[in-house]
Amino acid sequence: MKWFNAPIRIVGWPTLLLVLSFAFVAIFGSVVSPYDPAAQNLMQAMQPFSPEHWLGTDNLGRDTLSRLIAGAQTTLIGVTSILLLAGTVGMILGTLAGYFGGWLDEIVMRLCDFGFSVPSLFVALAIVGVFGPSYGNMILALAIAWVPIYARLTRGVVAAAASQPYIESLRVLGASPARIIFRHLIPVALGQVLVYASADAGLLALAIANLSFLGLGVQPPQAEWGQMLVSAMPYIQEAPRLVILPGLALTILVVGFNLLGERIALAKNPRPMARRKLSLRRAIFKQEMSA
Repeated sequence: MKWFNAPIRIVGWPTLLLVLSFAFVAIFGSVVSPYDPAAQNLMQAMQPFSPEHWLGTDNLGRDTLSRLIAGAQTTLIGVTSILLLAGTVGMILGTLAGYFGGWLDEIVMRLCDFGFSVPSLFVALAIVGVFGPSYGNMILALAIAWVPIYARLTRGVVAAAASQPYIESLRVLGASPARIIFRHLIPVALGQVLVYASADAGLLALAIANLSFLGLGVQPPQAEWGQMLVSAMPYIQEAPRLVILPGLALTILVVGFNLLGERIALAKNPRPMARRKLSLRRAIFKQEMSA
């Protein structure tokens, strides 16, 4: 049971259950969804909570619960895709820059400086404005905007690890750069990238919702929480639940990701020894000294 207790010890039960709940919805959403999230029925528009529609319906008669579930799928798939693309490209660039240094390091870092000089969301807005609003273009735009973050993070970790004596020993023994990079440097950088990505996922969920709210991300009839918010704004006085529910779902998801990242980061720090364990060690030390 150690494999099961380890993640619980790191992130805790509440955070783990919260993140796993959203992951379950994202994976099995099409199975647990009571209705088709895009199915319209104007005869049942703006219905309140009822046994048939637990969270009511929107202005087009679409089931709100089904659309919230579909929105969770859209958001989590988008966040995962962006992290994979940005993390992979950023790790490749950062690893090459940190290991080889020289002109390659200078070029990569100056590109990262340019990326950091402009807010990531502005970069994504510019890219989506050029290629047009769509779900795929939004993911590509956010991935490009987030590449400098992971490139600089990886470069710092790899540059520090490449100067260690065991890396120098590998070079002297004739290990190829590819072997050193893939067997010894990337695994070191991967841990730091995963810790940062776990906390960065909440910010990406907000970025997806922002772009969709502005009409530059997910397009109707595909369900997404930010797009649901902007569609429900004209009916905020008549049916405030249409605004509150997707906003609440987005808030819970962001808080869950932030808690996950914080707990994972804190788990890597050394913990203070428990008082009882410290007293036991002191007693053993005194016995050894008296003997």
